[in-house]
Amino acid sequence: MPNEHVETLIIGGGQAGLAMSGMLSRRSLPHLIVERHRIAERWRSERWNGLRLQFPNWSIRLPGYRFEHADPNGFATSNEIVDFLAAYAAHIEAPVRSGVRVIALRQRSGGPGFVAETSAGAIEAGNVVIATGPYQRPVIPDFLAGNNRVFQIHANAYREPDQLPAGSVLIVGSGASGTQIAEELQRAGRRVFLSVGRHKRVPRRYRGQDVIWWLSELGLDQTTAAERGPDKTLALITGAYGGHTIDFRKLAGKGITLLGRVAAATGDTLAIEPGLSATLAAGDKAYFSFLDIVDKHVQKSGLDDAPPEPGARIIARDPACVTAAIAQLDLKKEGITSVIWATGYTFDFGWIDLPVFDSSGEPKHRDGVTDVPGLYFLGLPWLSRMSSSFLSGVGDDAAALAEHIARK
Repeated sequence: MPNEHVETLIIGGGQAGLAMSGMLSRRSLPHLIVERHRIAERWRSERWNGLRLQFPNWSIRLPGYRFEHADPNGFATSNEIVDFLAAYAAHIEAPVRSGVRVIALRQRSGGPGFVAETSAGAIEAGNVVIATGPYQRPVIPDFLAGNNRVFQIHANAYREPDQLPAGSVLIVGSGASGTQIAEELQRAGRRVFLSVGRHKRVPRRYRGQDVIWWLSELGLDQTTAAERGPDKTLALITGAYGGHTIDFRKLAGKGITLLGRVAAATGDTLAIEPGLSATLAAGDKAYFSFLDIVDKHVQKSGLDDAPPEPGARIIARDPACVTAAIAQLDLKKEGITSVIWATGYTFDFGWIDLPVFDSSGEPKHRDGVTDVPGLYFLGLPWLSRMSSSFLSGVGDDAAALAEHIARK
């Protein structure tokens, strides 16, 4: 039986794959989306119940389609994002084939194009857009690999406080996920230890506007990948509990014990790196730098509806857990029965048999276009600019790739 053939195959049915479908449909270009589970699967099964999106409702959109909401300044739940993506798929009549896993992707022998070996048979395609996103393989350090006394999960498997056994909780990783989960557990009455790493603090709101509004106003969200520089630290923002500026000192004031980075483990004892105070100071530096940029812009442009906010520059003193930082954490002594690894993700492209990766396994491309004709990536952070992985920005990259495919 001959293989099925499509003009363009999109691998992944999340926001990137759907945006790509919308842009190809606008140009009447035939295509097919294959999704190993369901549309927006990671939003369905790899998010905790209390999660709130980091972006305000007014900013959520895909090409030609806006998020319906009652509160423009509120922050959507995971279920609301799932409903939004499913509604968008129906709106554009996306040709999605769910429950189809791509096992291998290679170039077609004897001619141009590709062959995708899938759980439902082989599919040949003239073009392939890999839209599987950045959250592919959870990273879990092996510090406690042999420790069966404590309950360990990655943040993508955390759902709610009652999921964890009774006792204190250690969260390793202070990005958006780790910080939100730490605050949720503290509010649920748990004693929480939070290992804090390098970060960039920014205000949730400043001078009357949300940080996402300021990114657009200042044009920072259009900063290109080439202009980004070597510092790849992500800005730290949260939409939890109405959205607020993340201040680790205030979290400590609520009872969360801050730690430095975990360096090693011996049995139930973790060695903690020194320098927690310096880590917080570096986060403050990024925070104040952002305030300075906004202040200069307001002064230059004469914005009338951006009143000064001197209180935003007030920083509390370092709490005791910072000035007398813990160097050795005895899990058993502190009653820690659970460890949540909020330690991020790595790519999982082992199924792609094509020369499009660097020595670290990251895709090589220029704004999503690879050196292999007809092969594209979409939905990766900083694919072309800061906004590439935003719900409001992925459509711009999809439009550019669709235009490239149309010219090809």
